[in-house]
Amino acid sequence: MAVLAYSLGKREINQHFTIKNAKLISLAAVLLLLVFHAASRYYEGGDSCEWLLSRGRYLGEDVWQPYGCMMHKYKSIEAKTCLSEKRVAFVGDSRIRQLFYSFIKIINPERKEEGIKHEDISFEDKSYSIKVVTRCSRPRSCHGNLRKCLHVLYETSVTWWLPIVMSVLTVYPFTQWSIKLHGGSSEALQQYKVNLTAIVGQLEKLAEHGEVYWVLQDPVNEEVLSENRKMITNQQLELYNEAAVDVLNSSKRNGRSRVRLVAASRQAALETIIKSDDGLHLPESTRNVGAMILMNSVCNKILRPIDGSCCQTLRAPNLLQKLSALFFLGSAVVIMVFHILGNNRHRRHVPPDVESLEEKKPATAAVPPGPKAPFQALCRMGVIMGYFYLCDRADVFMKEQKFYTHSTFFIPLIYIFVLGVFYSDNSKEAKLLNREQTDEWKGWMQLVILIYHISGASAFIPVYMHVRVLVAAYLFQTGYGHFSFFWLKGDFGLYRVCQVLFRLNFLVLVLCVVMDRPYQFYYFVPLVTFWFVVIYTTMAMWPQILQKTANSSGVWHFGVLAKLLGLLMFICFFAFSQGVFERVFSVWPISKLFELNGSIHEWWFRWKLDRFAVIHGMLFAFIYLVLQKRQVLSEGKGETLFSAKISNFLLFLSVVSFITYSIWASSCKTKTECNEMHPYISVVQILAFILIRNIPGYARSIYSSFFAWFGKISLELFICQYHIWLAADTKGILVLIPGNPSLNILVSTFIFVCVAHEISLITNDLAQVVIPKDSMALLKRLGAMGIVSLVILLVSRAGQPTPGA
Repeated sequence: MAVLAYSLGKREINQHFTIKNAKLISLAAVLLLLVFHAASRYYEGGDSCEWLLSRGRYLGEDVWQPYGCMMHKYKSIEAKTCLSEKRVAFVGDSRIRQLFYSFIKIINPERKEEGIKHEDISFEDKSYSIKVVTRCSRPRSCHGNLRKCLHVLYETSVTWWLPIVMSVLTVYPFTQWSIKLHGGSSEALQQYKVNLTAIVGQLEKLAEHGEVYWVLQDPVNEEVLSENRKMITNQQLELYNEAAVDVLNSSKRNGRSRVRLVAASRQAALETIIKSDDGLHLPESTRNVGAMILMNSVCNKILRPIDGSCCQTLRAPNLLQKLSALFFLGSAVVIMVFHILGNNRHRRHVPPDVESLEEKKPATAAVPPGPKAPFQALCRMGVIMGYFYLCDRADVFMKEQKFYTHSTFFIPLIYIFVLGVFYSDNSKEAKLLNREQTDEWKGWMQLVILIYHISGASAFIPVYMHVRVLVAAYLFQTGYGHFSFFWLKGDFGLYRVCQVLFRLNFLVLVLCVVMDRPYQFYYFVPLVTFWFVVIYTTMAMWPQILQKTANSSGVWHFGVLAKLLGLLMFICFFAFSQGVFERVFSVWPISKLFELNGSIHEWWFRWKLDRFAVIHGMLFAFIYLVLQKRQVLSEGKGETLFSAKISNFLLFLSVVSFITYSIWASSCKTKTECNEMHPYISVVQILAFILIRNIPGYARSIYSSFFAWFGKISLELFICQYHIWLAADTKGILVLIPGNPSLNILVSTFIFVCVAHEISLITNDLAQVVIPKDSMALLKRLGAMGIVSLVILLVSRAGQPTPGA
């Protein structure tokens, strides 16, 4: 009964929830979300600087998340670059002095909190011409003299050519001192309003020459305040804050005051003031939040860090982006023309697998795609690219930073594996690493990698190292799949090569233009493409050794091993010759494919990290196919792969390998230390998984259709995540549903998966048209593509480099 209910449940789900219906729902969701976010920004304001300064929440204990945008964690050199030739002033009491110290520690982490209490303090970095000062540090002496203090600042700002002034003004004008000296009387509060109203004009004048921030008073922990501070209550502080907000808002010109209110630091302090030693002064971590908020507000618009979306203005599209938009719009126009002329013939092909290019043959003769088909595909691609642009280049949707906890990684992991087990089916064949099983393998690995990326799990070294094995396993499958194809079929034709290269690179090349990213940014595709070319060259070069050749004489097997040995020597030579490697890949135009931010270092790191994975896959494929041909293996359904003794021994050895690797990964102190060993030991973990998955006959006879479905679009999932699931070029998380992280992940994931699946179909549609089987037609198109690519390279080379890219 349980089995019957299980089968009926799956059938019912599959009947009503089809991919076509899912895509229609996702399209409707996108349109509704666009309307919602546009309306929200129109009526509630869409200034990310206001979001940064006004509100946020804690992720964990000390990571501050502004509302709707990402806060960059500035390092010393970045802060110095931003503040070069600038002067910064902090005006206020002892709590402002603490904020001053937190601010200058970003510039110089070695700076200690020293200086005479209630005296003005200054910090100077002559190499960058930076000066940061505190003013009006004597609260008693400032009563009635704050206007004079501000006037001095104004005159100084003109003398210093000061584009930035941070005047953080509090109290009677010093609130806590006003409450303390006057016992929290209503007369003192009224006088505070009068004094603040009198100086607001000078604040506006200061804001004409720089940026002025008014930091609201932080709360106190009334329970631990000393006796002479007991009169300072949160209720009194709130009254003074409300008074400051009213006065500053009344000074607005054209609906906006030049003086910026900083309320976010107070919001952060509300959650941490309980940790204060004296109940008045904030913990260092909270002061650091306030300082980093100010640094982001000042510097993000100047340095434009990728992971600092707060306070950044929208970047104008470059020439290539404009041309791509015109190209997609042109495709839409052509579709309209075809529709008017009544040409509606179109057939969508069954997408072949990227690795094997095996395609299911239709029962009836295939109708060739009509002239409308490629334009329909391009039109759909244009709509999707528009969504990409809106998500990660236009100022439409929000972004938030990642924050790792064990629960955010392991709980979703449990969910997907439960679903994977629920959707289990019988395999059509029981061969080792059959097509359904490799799709399943790609699928669950891709889902794990997606969870790893969105949860920020790279911060946890054991998880990082296990995911490194998964990436190596993808490259292992690349070596295994392509070697098997060439060994068995011997098809080295240009059509085969172009089909593979097109399917691997089409989406990435489009994104490079639309999203203004270098090719190497999507590092996995350049890596797989490079290794495909290496495998092809190794197998195609003289002498071409195929299985049918080796069957005639076993000596040819040594020829294959010799080729693999030569490939190994090639890999080792480049691995131990970084200078040669960098010189080879730094030659234009090859460098355009492998440089990132003007450097080849990232490509060197990625290539070296998994340099042996592909050759391991090729060697495994060779050994397996030879053993299979000699009928050494038992691959019938329900049969163990080897004899009972050998199978048990290999299974035991595989389990021990898994446990040993996990212990080793957990003991690593740094990623650098682990990465040095990774290229040599990752294959052990991969082989252990293959044996555990394939030795038992029952395990080979079933597979997860859930994981296999995702495996068929694993490449698109990996690439699409960069901009429509994650955000800020993977540094953050896309926020479609603000205020509800769990619902946001569900909605964005649903849309993301539907888009990835549609792109896989579009790629297949275009591949049938762009890559013809006729050799002469193919050569002509390759020539045309080469000319277009050269023009794009020259245009991009002539263009100015993108700051902060």
